[in-house]
Amino acid sequence: MFPLVRQVREATNHAANACGRLAGAELLTFANTEANIPDLKERIAKTIDFIKALKSGQIDGTEDKEIKIKFTSGERKFTGQVFLLNFGLPNFFFHCTTAYDILRSCGVEVGKRDFMGTPIMLP
Repeated sequence: MFPLVRQVREATNHAANACGRLAGAELLTFANTEANIPDLKERIAKTIDFIKALKSGQIDGTEDKEIKIKFTSGERKFTGQVFLLNFGLPNFFFHCTTAYDILRSCGVEVGKRDFMGTPIMLP
């Protein structure tokens, strides 16, 4: 299992890359030099800022957009919807969950509400 720093890096990579690829934006890059919690918080904040800067019009209607990703085993092609639902989101949540589990195993008092957030209720 990757350590906490790598889990956070992977979660932020998947979040930013999924949104960036769907939007057709230049992908966010990092030096990957984070060594402590403040560094990780800064990385998370930069990722959130990147995603917030994308316009909904850049992503809306990209369900059938072709997304190509190069892996060491070769290139794979996805539609936007398949990419988001079967690659981007599962990887994001896997790494977030693993980071959460690492924190819990180290005695950090975080609970389900910390992971899930407050539910948004309809008025």
